[in-house]
Amino acid sequence: MNTPLTYRKATENDIDYLLDLRIKTMVPHYAESNLPTDRETTLQRILYQFDKANIIFLDNHPIGLLKVDRTDSNIDILQLQIDPDQQGKGLGKMILTDILEEASAAGKTASLSVLKTNKAQHLYSSLGFKVVGEDEHSFFMKFLPFENTNSTNNLHE
Repeated sequence: MNTPLTYRKATENDIDYLLDLRIKTMVPHYAESNLPTDRETTLQRILYQFDKANIIFLDNHPIGLLKVDRTDSNIDILQLQIDPDQQGKGLGKMILTDILEEASAAGKTASLSVLKTNKAQHLYSSLGFKVVGEDEHSFFMKFLPFENTNSTNNLHE
């Protein structure tokens, strides 16, 4: 897939867009999990590690958020949100595939957490993420490149 995705570091000017995006993408899952959905809590989640936030663009139109924390040994996918109008087109898979290829090439793991009510967990599993822990609301998942050599070869299928 040669979809022209680009990224731009998020700025304070993006807060309104990110609030709207988070309300569309995450509030239903938070509500289903009986977690707070008020504006202040939503804003706190947006501002969490905001220095790592990037706006995702498709054909120069904002379609999502990617927030990643890279360390020497791990790539932690803090937040990945795709506008519901753009979901189901393989964009999330493409973004994650790029991250997993980066992790594999560097011998790093990749990690994320996903609400148990979020169907995206099936995408993560299909890409080689394994559940390594959980709490009342979330699964904690990890991609181990040395255990997924076949998965990384087949990521673009």
